[in-house]
Amino acid sequence: MWIDSHCHLNHERFDGENPADIIADFKENTVDGCVTINCRITDEFDDILKIAQRHDNVWCTIGTHPHDAGDTEEQGVSLETLIEKANSDPNIVGIGESGLDYYYNHSAKDAQKTSFEKHVQACIATGLPLVVHTRDADDDTADILKKGTEQGALKAVMHCFSSSEKLAMQALDLGFYISFSGIVTFKNATEIQDIAKKVPHDRILVETDAPFLAPVPYRGKTNRPSYVQHTGQFLADLRGEDVNAFAAQTTENFFNLFDKARPT
Repeated sequence: MWIDSHCHLNHERFDGENPADIIADFKENTVDGCVTINCRITDEFDDILKIAQRHDNVWCTIGTHPHDAGDTEEQGVSLETLIEKANSDPNIVGIGESGLDYYYNHSAKDAQKTSFEKHVQACIATGLPLVVHTRDADDDTADILKKGTEQGALKAVMHCFSSSEKLAMQALDLGFYISFSGIVTFKNATEIQDIAKKVPHDRILVETDAPFLAPVPYRGKTNRPSYVQHTGQFLADLRGEDVNAFAAQTTENFFNLFDKARPT
């Protein structure tokens, strides 16, 4: 059984499909659970939390995506409010996704940095892991994360990893996890595949980022949490590992990072 460590069950690209049906689909297809990720606190979080509350083995995060870091309403969410909300429900197991995206630059870089730093501080205060989005911002991402670890205990996962090997090694040196999406299955993703071979067995996660980035053989279609098994199978083969052992290892890694989700 797999865990999809990152998806967006409420996203409009699911064309109005009920999240309950998406969840039923993945539970029938060797996926035991998932984390549905928050991108906007002010107008998305409540719906995401309700999804997690209604379904076993479905958890959620709270956070502001870097694309929305410049939004006035999102900027109005104080660090204190973020911490309070993050601690408000047992189904909230992480903070994010937050980070830096200099590829699209939908928000000004300074606004992205300020938001990212706020999320880092919330993780230190709550003990929850940070879900990191980074694109074309390796140096600034590494700098903010390193400073965070110097200020307190910080756990994190580099989600949908598509950056440089240098950033991967920096993240691993800081004790973080690396998560791979369907991108790793693409033929032209040789650099990411090489990195995936080098990530220690106890620091690797799998995800879909559904409804985005469907893996081969579904590339170009709407991605679903049930497809995480295809990314997992590809990674196991790439790393020369037994697929069942790899599924068990990535699931254990998931609960080691998102320890609030671990069954008691």
